[in-house]
Amino acid sequence: MWSKKLPPASLLVPFFLLHLLWTTTVHAREEKKGPSISQTKLDNPPANFFYFDDSEIILIHDRDAGIILRSVDAGKEFKKVDDIAEGKAWDVQPHPFNPKVAYALGETTEHWITNDQGESWTKFKTDAAPSLFKQPLGFHATDSNKVLLHTQECKGIFDCEEQDYYTTDGFKSVKPLRKNTSNCIFVHSTLRSEVDEKDLEIPEDRVVCVVIGRDSPYAKDFRVVFSDDYFKDGSKDGYEPYLDGDRTVKGIIKMAMVKGYLVAAAKAEHTAEMALYVTKDAKTWHRAEFPKDHKLEEDAYTILESTNYSIQVDVMTTKPSNPMGVLFTSNSNGTYFTRNIEHTNRNRGGNVDFEKIQGIQGIVLVNIVENWQDVARSSRAQKKVKTKISFHDGRNFEPITYDKKELHLHSVTDISNFFGRIYSSSAPGIVMGVGNTGDYLRDYEEGDLYVSDDAGLTWNLALKEAHKYEFGDQGAVLLAIYDEGPTNEISYSIDHGKTWDTAALVDGDKKVRAKVLTTTPDSTSLKFVLLATIDRKDYYVFSIDFEGLHERKCEKDDFEDWHARPESQDDPGCVMGQKQWYRRRKADAKCFVGEKFEDPVAQFDECPCTKKDFECDYNFKWDDPEHRCVPAGTMPVPSGQCEKGDDTYKGSSGYRLIPGNKCKGGVDMEQEVDRDCRESKKAPVSGKISVEITSFRGKYFMEHYYLERAGSSSGTDQTVIMRTNEKEIYISRDHGKVWTRELEGKEITAIYPHQYINDDVFFLTGGETVYYTTNRGATFDSFTADAPPTRDKVQIMGFHEDRQNWLLWTGAVDCSSSKNRECHSVTSYSTDRGDHWSTLARYVRKCEFIKKEGRPGGDELEKLVYCEQFEGEKLGGPLQLVSSNNWFGDQEVKFPDVIDFATMSEFIIVAAKDSDQKSLKIDTSMDGRIFADALFPKNLKVPHQTAYTVLDSSTHAIFLHVTVQDRASFEYGSIVKSNSNGTSYVLSLDGVNRNEAGFADFEKMLGLQGVALTNVVANREHPSDNKVKKLKSMITHNDGAQWALLPAPKKDAEGHDFECDIENIDSCSLHLHAYTERDDPRKTFSSPSAIGLMMGVGNVGEYLTRKSDGDLFLTRDGGVTWNAVKKGNYMWEYGDQGSILVIVKENVATKVVYYSRDEGDTWTEYQFSESEMNIFSISTVPSDNSRNFLLWGKDTHSDGKIVTVNLDFTGLTDRQCKLMLDDLNSDERDYELWTPKHPLQDDNCLFGKVAQYHRKKRDRDCYNGPKIPDPHTKKYCACTRQDFECEYNYERASDGSCALVGNHEPPDHSQACRDDPEKVSYFTPTGYRKIPLSECEGGKELEKFTSMEHPCPGHEKEFGKELLKKQPRLSGFWLFIVAVVLPIGMASAVGYWVWTNWGRKFGRIRLGGDAGSGTAEQPWITYPVMAVAAVVAVVATIPMLLGSLWRSVTGLFGGGRRYTTRSSFARGRGDYAVVDPDEDELLGDDDEEEA
Repeated sequence: MWSKKLPPASLLVPFFLLHLLWTTTVHAREEKKGPSISQTKLDNPPANFFYFDDSEIILIHDRDAGIILRSVDAGKEFKKVDDIAEGKAWDVQPHPFNPKVAYALGETTEHWITNDQGESWTKFKTDAAPSLFKQPLGFHATDSNKVLLHTQECKGIFDCEEQDYYTTDGFKSVKPLRKNTSNCIFVHSTLRSEVDEKDLEIPEDRVVCVVIGRDSPYAKDFRVVFSDDYFKDGSKDGYEPYLDGDRTVKGIIKMAMVKGYLVAAAKAEHTAEMALYVTKDAKTWHRAEFPKDHKLEEDAYTILESTNYSIQVDVMTTKPSNPMGVLFTSNSNGTYFTRNIEHTNRNRGGNVDFEKIQGIQGIVLVNIVENWQDVARSSRAQKKVKTKISFHDGRNFEPITYDKKELHLHSVTDISNFFGRIYSSSAPGIVMGVGNTGDYLRDYEEGDLYVSDDAGLTWNLALKEAHKYEFGDQGAVLLAIYDEGPTNEISYSIDHGKTWDTAALVDGDKKVRAKVLTTTPDSTSLKFVLLATIDRKDYYVFSIDFEGLHERKCEKDDFEDWHARPESQDDPGCVMGQKQWYRRRKADAKCFVGEKFEDPVAQFDECPCTKKDFECDYNFKWDDPEHRCVPAGTMPVPSGQCEKGDDTYKGSSGYRLIPGNKCKGGVDMEQEVDRDCRESKKAPVSGKISVEITSFRGKYFMEHYYLERAGSSSGTDQTVIMRTNEKEIYISRDHGKVWTRELEGKEITAIYPHQYINDDVFFLTGGETVYYTTNRGATFDSFTADAPPTRDKVQIMGFHEDRQNWLLWTGAVDCSSSKNRECHSVTSYSTDRGDHWSTLARYVRKCEFIKKEGRPGGDELEKLVYCEQFEGEKLGGPLQLVSSNNWFGDQEVKFPDVIDFATMSEFIIVAAKDSDQKSLKIDTSMDGRIFADALFPKNLKVPHQTAYTVLDSSTHAIFLHVTVQDRASFEYGSIVKSNSNGTSYVLSLDGVNRNEAGFADFEKMLGLQGVALTNVVANREHPSDNKVKKLKSMITHNDGAQWALLPAPKKDAEGHDFECDIENIDSCSLHLHAYTERDDPRKTFSSPSAIGLMMGVGNVGEYLTRKSDGDLFLTRDGGVTWNAVKKGNYMWEYGDQGSILVIVKENVATKVVYYSRDEGDTWTEYQFSESEMNIFSISTVPSDNSRNFLLWGKDTHSDGKIVTVNLDFTGLTDRQCKLMLDDLNSDERDYELWTPKHPLQDDNCLFGKVAQYHRKKRDRDCYNGPKIPDPHTKKYCACTRQDFECEYNYERASDGSCALVGNHEPPDHSQACRDDPEKVSYFTPTGYRKIPLSECEGGKELEKFTSMEHPCPGHEKEFGKELLKKQPRLSGFWLFIVAVVLPIGMASAVGYWVWTNWGRKFGRIRLGGDAGSGTAEQPWITYPVMAVAAVVAVVATIPMLLGSLWRSVTGLFGGGRRYTTRSSFARGRGDYAVVDPDEDELLGDDDEEEA
């Protein structure tokens, strides 16, 4: 939760249940002894209702009628604003810093502004409509003419583009600020303290924005940029500041101003933890540090009302179903937070019972949960809430009392009045609240109204029963109205609540139900406004005026000096070095203050300095256990000290006076002290690799998973969880140096890490009991599922991408006997992490959440679940695909007879049986609601489509491997690629190797777009020679547009020539063993962080030979060139983003590894054991960003125990490499910029851009540290032939052009008009379509080249108007020449040329240099088109080979090999235990015979 309690002054308050319409005004009778009351009847409830600050002018917005009502006399009479047409006002907002200005926003592009408090309105227009879902306006605190406008343009309900605009002249003109923004704010969007104004020099026009990533529109890649000139030429992208040391940060999801602090929250993938970054100028940022036992999580912290010298944050510590929190306060620059009070009361909306008393420094009221242990244990426990108060800025808290009994008050979580604060106003020291005395807080209806006139020190009973209340005339008048039901009177007090009088609101027997009671924002007026209903339907505004109650104005003797914050009753306390006091009206004075719109002015006296006036100095942080400031790291030492063997030096005491503190004299904690010189020196590194070997009971390791810290996580542990064949669980928090046994005595049959949150892990037992941890194994809890795990070979647990606690569980029902024919699977769901379960669907095979980032549909997909369910809930019947978005309260049959479905990136793919029951058909959806048939190319020669491998769709297209030959031991197929919506496919590459299980030899290079490797069956065209496959390896550098054989290295690993001629690449190229031969699919060629590096085992020759005869090869340039590394079969792993490479022999007894710190130029042997071991695997964290590695093996010289070996390379260097983004040419910089390229292209344009990446210089002795941002730069290129591929039903001809397949028809592009009724026109097909990955701009746009634009049916007039706009006007003569003569001449010429030259080539387009003569210069253009995606998923067939990547039954219930998904295997990821959920689906698994 991100919330900030707002001050009452001039703020727009939404009423979600109230909408108002103006009618007539009726005056009630006026009582001489009470207030005068008038009422205005309303036809509709109001949407907005606010005062202009320092005035009695009120605006009411009626959204239903789209009008604004205005009152100039505090609500006595209202008149409709005539400058705005009825039905046009969609929203109304006041300017928070200029009490004269307000804005009326329309739903489209027409809006209005007033500069005279609504008396007159001026229309202005914008290019786009204001945002419907975010705050549309951003304000400048010191110049009200400067405003930001956040807009959105939507092509569909969920397809919206956001953009910000700005004005510097009060919307006389509006200019574009920046596209693709999430939100933008002025750095000067709040008034700053005197200290900030003095110390900070911030340009007046500095704007900071959260924008989409450089290559991604997803929230995980959002970033912060700022500009001092509104992103004008030269700074269009803006400056991206360092948020974490010398690194930029991605995943910025929220940003806000809190007093003078700009706070940004970042969330990385695979963690619920968030990082909070704080700045005051948008340029220099610091990460906020919290005590180690608390972490920030999304929707689990609330930024509260703060001060000019600290930020208050409440962090949730329990489950959201019954939440509690801990209150923290920061130091003056917002970097270090200390604990104030625990067990604060929160609600599910993130609201916290916390309020500062307005106008009084240091007094805070909070509600805490007394029975916090019960609430922490059970979400059903009833909270026992108590109220506490602090008079010392939260340093200590105490109860509040009435009549010697504890008093408890309702607060923010149970708000009854929508306006202003809960307890206080600007009336000095006057506080009111509804509550009760006793042990705990009871229901609101059981409460009474209490009042305090000494800022909460003492309390009195004001009125029995719960009341709404308000303050007027600086506290001289208190007004209340009964709030437990209808009433016909108000109550008021003029002596600080000691006595009360009443006044009738309405005549007769009618009663009103109070909705809102308010007055001017500064509470200085004697006039109040009540919004209420009569008869539960008619809305009224009541104006209540006390100006006639007393005539005398208060004089000097009617006031007293009132001191705030007493430490004792006679001794006022000090906050920020000052005693605070006010001159305020005495409670018994018979007068009114009468200083309308004059806020009470606080007076201050200086105090002597004490310890509480100091905070930790720079380079120091607060240590809770020691209760003192300690060094945060290595201490900087003044020049000339600690150089001659000195033991000490004069340095900071660790404390500094809090900026803005006014104390004088007293304690001086800033005096320098003698500090130990050892604090200034890091412990020297050993220069060695350290080793820790651990043995375990068992025969083999069943599974292991890394719980890698994501970018926004605050911890530094490297946690690994492992299970042995003995069903024992071990956890290491230091990458395998020390292991601890967990869940002893429990037989764990499977580990299920949360698919989206690395901190959460679930441990299955084979029965209903499931153990889990949500803090990386620090503590464990359990839940009881509805049934034991399913016996089907499917996913048992399902996880939601956004809702951490939403779970799906598929269990076995009626399965007590293995012979029970009614044994079936039932899926249940829980929204509270297993505390409560409800049945979702019966007789299912699997169920899955559909919500996924990037998939259109937004909140509509929140509860959307797909299930494969047997028709009529009868086993053996057709398997239906059904969906529901209300937990199967209702359900829809999507397909009546399916084989399987896959969810991957933005696509949902369904494999269903065709009508002939011999083939499969594919249907695709992007939103989970509408599916379209997949159209396969006519040149795909497959009699029956019986098996598919679904490839990754990260390049905005679907890639399928379609099995062509399924003969045992000779399987292969073709790869086809879809368009951007997954509906039409083109043939990509023939002969791609696959194995009997359906896995294909296909792998994307991680971290670098467009590079992929595959193995093809070279002898598939020779029947007499096809007893054994002969494989060749091929590579693409541009996402499959061209493929080539891998070039062989010049020499082998020992410097010798190869036996074949490497110049003849057809018979002498490099071949690598790929996915189908791996015993551990996590052994990928590449790394997501070692950009450009790949390693693999293979050979140089005409074909791929046996793996046991292979050698190790490496490339540093993305596969353009290769080097031979070592003779023999090795396993490899990347560390520290590729700065460390480690290799070890596979399945051979060894005691050495080899490592390289210069990207494989040189290798060093290292002995890790005295005895030899058989190493099964080598691993590190999935991101490859650690300097620790783990060997998994078995000791060959002991009793055969299984062992882990930790190799720690951190001792080799302690210097972090210098990135120095501000000085790329500096010799001190440890990085170079590397640009990937296609080996046969002259320029570096790939996919329409030139990208550059940071890579550590190979000769530098340093480590990379945090993830290096990539790419560094990106320059866009003009479109060329290489940015296009052949359209559906077209294929590449020998000359490089795209020609129709046979006599088939071109695709019908007018279908786009039927799919989108708003579409105005479409283009006829040219045979080309843009590669979805390409970002080229302009140039040769081949999808439009020679194409004709046509109007969509029903849009002919719009099309004509658009066409006229595009064409320049011509005079009569030239119009005749162009319109008549030239067309006739051109038609004749073109007709003759076609007749004589084109022959039978209709449907083919030749494009000069790019298609004709250009082909001679680019022979590789004849290779088939194919688009490569990331990691391959899985395959499915009829007859079935596999049901999906499942956890085998034997793996779950004892013994046997189990697998996770291929995505989890990628780059050593043991982080997921999911089987079907994403990118990795088997389409077509069944146990039936082929129909």
